[in-house]
Amino acid sequence: MTNYNAGALADLVRRPIVTEKATLLLENNQYTFEVDPRAKKPEIKAAIETLFEVKVVNVSTQNPPRKARRVGKFAGHRPHYKRAIVTLATGDSITLFPEV
Repeated sequence: MTNYNAGALADLVRRPIVTEKATLLLENNQYTFEVDPRAKKPEIKAAIETLFEVKVVNVSTQNPPRKARRVGKFAGHRPHYKRAIVTLATGDSITLFPEV
């Protein structure tokens, strides 16, 4: 396994995605994250394992299509992102909603 820079790995994972479909995947021990579009699967796996101290079994990625956006007379697109669905080993979990 290749050694990655810990600082660079922390910048790959932007935020967890919390949607209805993503919460249904939590039952299968799968977590959904927004990641940098240039991130590769081994880098995403290493980033999740180092940030959350869990064992990653599988990583699936998706590049959703760009969506049009209009602000007044200016037309453009929403920012591009990549979605990663990470399957964890049995017994591991990530706390997305910490108790306060």
